[in-house]
Amino acid sequence: MRFIKQSELIIVPFKKYDKLVRDNIIQIIEDGGNKASYRIVEGEEYKKYLIKKLKEEFEEFVENPIIEELADIKEVIDALQTLDEYRNLDTVKINKANENGKFEKKIVLTKVESF
Repeated sequence: MRFIKQSELIIVPFKKYDKLVRDNIIQIIEDGGNKASYRIVEGEEYKKYLIKKLKEEFEEFVENPIIEELADIKEVIDALQTLDEYRNLDTVKINKANENGKFEKKIVLTKVESF
């Protein structure tokens, strides 16, 4: 049995994550000289991570409302739309617009009085 002296101990810094990342992120990390550990998710777990990512991107957009953050939200929505239960998103969006309108008139509701 070999004992390691404290002066011989090598500490490798790392940061743990549990988040869905874009397809090229692993390669970008490794091209930067780092090692990434990852796993592939499917089905309901993929949906769960997409919803978590949507919340993350939304919060970033609220904090910093720039077009790049809005593009991140759109990317997540596009990914969600590939799931069976969200495939008809565009149709539902059109139906809701036809029924309730859009946001083109910039109306802010301030009060409703019941009679």
